[in-house]
Amino acid sequence: MNDRQLERALPGEIRSRQQERLRAHLTYACANSSFYRRRFQDAGLDPDILTLEGLSKLPFTSKEEVENNLSEFQAAGANDIADLCLTSGTTGAPLALPQSRQDLERLAYNEEMGFRTAGVGEKDRVLIAAAIDRCFMAGLAYFLGVQKLGATALRGGSSSLSNLQDMVLRQHPTAMVGVPSLLLALGRKMKAEGIEPSTTSVERLVCIGEPVRQADLSSSRLGATLEALWRVPIFGTYASTEMATAFTECEKGQGGHLRPELIVLELVDEAGRSVPDGELGEVVVTPLGVTGLPLIRFRTGDLARLHTSPCDCGRNTPRLGPVEGRLNQRLKVRGTTLYPPAIALALQQIDGVQGHYVEVRNGFDLSDEVRVFVGTTDPFLTPERLTEAIAGVTRVSLPVELVSPEAVQRRIHQENCRKPVTFFDLRSSFPEDDHHAVESEEGNE
Repeated sequence: MNDRQLERALPGEIRSRQQERLRAHLTYACANSSFYRRRFQDAGLDPDILTLEGLSKLPFTSKEEVENNLSEFQAAGANDIADLCLTSGTTGAPLALPQSRQDLERLAYNEEMGFRTAGVGEKDRVLIAAAIDRCFMAGLAYFLGVQKLGATALRGGSSSLSNLQDMVLRQHPTAMVGVPSLLLALGRKMKAEGIEPSTTSVERLVCIGEPVRQADLSSSRLGATLEALWRVPIFGTYASTEMATAFTECEKGQGGHLRPELIVLELVDEAGRSVPDGELGEVVVTPLGVTGLPLIRFRTGDLARLHTSPCDCGRNTPRLGPVEGRLNQRLKVRGTTLYPPAIALALQQIDGVQGHYVEVRNGFDLSDEVRVFVGTTDPFLTPERLTEAIAGVTRVSLPVELVSPEAVQRRIHQENCRKPVTFFDLRSSFPEDDHHAVESEEGNE
C-alpha cells in the first residue's frame, strides 16, 4: 500500500508506517540540526530506537526557541534551500523559514492530498484566493498542490474582491480556496450587484484560516451563512507555516483528517500531559520528512479536540476539530477563562453584526479588562443585547461598543497581515506603545 492509500489502511498498518517515518525524521534531525543533536544528547536518547510512545521523553519545542535559535534548527545546506517562507509575525518579527527542494515536493503532495480529501480532482479549475506574494506559505502551497493534482490553478490572490469576482465570471473556476470571511464578502458583493453566487461555476469552497465549524463539529454561523450564500459544500482546513501540513475535512465534515505519513499529532494539557480523545488540548506537532527546518514536538499554542471514532467516509485516520482558542489569547475575567473565538461564535449568531474586534487591557484583581467593538448599521441592535448574547456563550458579561462597519474594517485589516486581525492585546506585558495585534488565524499557513 502506498502513501496515498494509507489513510484507508487498517489502524495497525497506519501506526507501523508512521513509526517508520518518525524514526527516519528523528534520525535526520539529530544528525543535521545542532539544536536537536544537543537535545537528544541532553535527554540521553537514541533517535534510532525512539517509538511513538517514547516520543514524550523529549522536551517540547517552543516558538521562542525557534525564534532565538533559527540557525541551529536549520538542517539543510545553503545549496539545498529553494525557498524562504515568512511566518505571519503575529507575536514578533516574521521568521524566514528555509524550505529545501524536498520540502517543496512534500508541500505539494500535502496540498494535493488535501484537495483530494475535499473532493477536488484533475478536471477542476481552482481559484486560489490567498496571498501568494510576500513569501507567505498559503498561496504557494495551494498553487503547488493544484499543479501536483493536475488541475488548473487561477492565482487570484486576496487583495481585491473586484478581481476575484471578475475571475469567477470570466474564468469559471469549479473550486475556490480562501479565508471564509473573504469568500463571504465576495458572495455578498456579487449578490448586491445582481449576481447570484449559486449560479456561477463554483462547486465547492475550501476554507482556510478561520473555523467554519463549532466544537461539536456542527456548522458555525459563518460556515452556515457561507454555505447558504454559495449553495455549495464547504470544507474546513487547519494548518500553519511551521507544521507545513494540512488537516482537511472530507465530505462528511467531521474534522480535518490527519495525514499519518506527514505528521505526528499530540494534544496536551497545561502540564504537557496527553488529554483524552474529545477533550480540549494544545496541538503539538512533529512534521515528518521536513529537511530544511525539521521540528520535533512543536507547540503551536492552538487549542482543539481530537476525534478517533470511525469516519463515515471510510478513512481510518484521526480527525482534528476546529481551533477553539489560542493560549496567547487566553483571557481571565472575574474568575472565568475564555478565548476570543467564543466571543466571535456568539456574535455570528446575530443578524446585523458586520464584523467585530476585541481589545484587552490589564484590569484589577488578576482580571483582564475586555471590550468588544461591534460593527453594525442596525438601529435595533443595542450594546445590552450584544452583551447578553456574548454572556450566553461565554458566561461572562463583557462591555460592547457599537461602531460603523467601516471602522471595524479599518481596524482589523493590518497592512502587514494577510488575514483580518480581530484581537488586540494591550496588556502591560507588552510595551505600552505596542498594540499587540494577533491575526484571527485559527491556524492556517
